[in-house]
Amino acid sequence: MAHKKGQGASRNGRDSAGQRLGVKRFGGQVVTAGSILVRQRGTKFSPGHNVGLGRDDTLFSLIDGT
Repeated sequence: MAHKKGQGASRNGRDSAGQRLGVKRFGGQVVTAGSILVRQRGTKFSPGHNVGLGRDDTLFSLIDGT
């Protein structure tokens, strides 16, 4: 069995795209109902009044407002 791989077989060179998580709307911004406010993994932020929680823990607005 060879103890060196044949030439040109790079084992590195992979990278995954970022998940684009984070706050999407900040305080004072006008939003419409259904607008995504925060994309998150787990409930780092909990939903407050007039904010819903999606299956993937995304927070979204339930009404229009600021």
